[in-house]
Amino acid sequence: MPTQTKTHAASPVREKAQTLSGQGLHPSGEVHWNLIGPELMLAAARREEGEFAEMGPFVARTAPHTGRSPNDKFVVRDPASEKDVDWGKVNQPISPAHFAALLADVRKHLDSSPELFVEDLHCGADPAYQLSVRYVSPNAWHMAFVRNMFIRPEPSALATFDPNFTVLHAPEFEATPAKHGTRSGTFIVLNLTERMILIGGTRYAGELKKSMFTVMNYILPKQGVLSMHCSANAGDNGDTALFFGLSGTGKTTLSADPERHLIGDDEHGWSGDGVFNFEGGCYAKVINLSPEGEPDIYRTTQMFGTILENVVLDPVTKRVRFDDKSITENTRASYPLHYIPKSVPNGRGGHPKNVIFLTADAFGVLPPISQLTPEQAMYYFLSGYTAKVAGTERGVTEPQATFSACFGAVFLVWHPTKYANMLGELLRRHGSKVWLVNTGWSGGAFGVGHRMKLKHTREMIHAALQGKLDNVRFDADPIFGLRIPAEVPGVPREVLHPRETWSDGAAYDEQARKLAGMFRENFEKFSGVSDEIRNAGPRQASEAHVPEQAALPEG
Repeated sequence: MPTQTKTHAASPVREKAQTLSGQGLHPSGEVHWNLIGPELMLAAARREEGEFAEMGPFVARTAPHTGRSPNDKFVVRDPASEKDVDWGKVNQPISPAHFAALLADVRKHLDSSPELFVEDLHCGADPAYQLSVRYVSPNAWHMAFVRNMFIRPEPSALATFDPNFTVLHAPEFEATPAKHGTRSGTFIVLNLTERMILIGGTRYAGELKKSMFTVMNYILPKQGVLSMHCSANAGDNGDTALFFGLSGTGKTTLSADPERHLIGDDEHGWSGDGVFNFEGGCYAKVINLSPEGEPDIYRTTQMFGTILENVVLDPVTKRVRFDDKSITENTRASYPLHYIPKSVPNGRGGHPKNVIFLTADAFGVLPPISQLTPEQAMYYFLSGYTAKVAGTERGVTEPQATFSACFGAVFLVWHPTKYANMLGELLRRHGSKVWLVNTGWSGGAFGVGHRMKLKHTREMIHAALQGKLDNVRFDADPIFGLRIPAEVPGVPREVLHPRETWSDGAAYDEQARKLAGMFRENFEKFSGVSDEIRNAGPRQASEAHVPEQAALPEG
């Protein structure tokens, strides 16, 4: 076996004899073990994997893939996990034989690479539920990314690091569908039994992050811990809040609140001891980012150590053009959690007092904030609704409803009702309040109305978290049955009732009934839920006779 040399001046701990034989690798080239951020950045620059922007962040481009490839994700179907997995479009099966063939070819590809970079990291801030993950890649910047995103062990712990999960990353290797059982040359293959992930045919770094989230979504529920696609923060007195939401709803923006302490921005577990982050970093969308709107996140994009994906730089000044979407609208920043000034160092919090479901309703009909009953919480959690703005091709401007169970269907392994039942039990046990917050459109649908003001959304969330809505009157929405606070400090009253923001009330009613029908149609696939949960959704048109501002009981 060739000597695995080092060219960096690393600490003696990192220089101890290391081997990749446990991962089935016998590389012929140079292997770099657990380089720290600056070393990885310098290696990435030396290898011409990207460039530096003004103020020092590293810029990488991932074309042709500028987002995840969910249709290329597979789970190995074997006797050990077959009965657990919710097989279908999300969890596409691949045979053990195809996995073995792909693994052999990925190993051969990595063995022949001139250089390999290895990072030993943790997934899960609670030691009781933590995975020890070994990442192997031929690219330095990708390993800088995972080092940003996951939990970095103390150097003294590296000598005895014992990985219980492996991720082999081969971005330049393309699978052969006939041989490997994939759909295309791109592949993200999870073997839950052998605790291994293979990623190739794509340079998009998000696959390295989200594949481990999928793993946690499988392992933690088996241990009685709810895995969640949500951000989390805490107030000065330790009160924890969760923020669920799909991409574009404001999950990262609203959790990175200067008035609160950030636990994490994307993935968490809820155990008997409270909430814990899976990660040690953040992965924020930065399209149209501004220092005025999101000062803490903007500040990270001016720091060495941050990785910017697919942003456009001014050719002369090397400043980022945050409003430039010529490469993709899905521009991203990866940075360590401690780059946010008020972050929680240990990534843990207590049981949440408040849970917030975020939606960006481009139809313009959902209220900006409403409190949910326990049954409504289950209904809207299983629905996982947001709306995306359609493209302008052929003049189409109609919003497109998106329903993603548990606000993260593409990352679930078990059936969605398993996660929903666990959430329901936790909400009941700990008395958590649940709020639905619409960060989408007001005064009309997309193209007519305007996006909800971030200032107003922050005021509403602050009021909910600080208990300022505990004693106000709540009004009933006639179609969705949602409880809307009659007043929120700092927010104009007319903003709270969406119908009042429309110039044409009849047009609002028509749009609201249309969206309600979409909710009901989507929910038909959940055949096993109780009537109480099913009836907590939007009313049929014939049932929607509740006066618009009929008072509901407080509490």
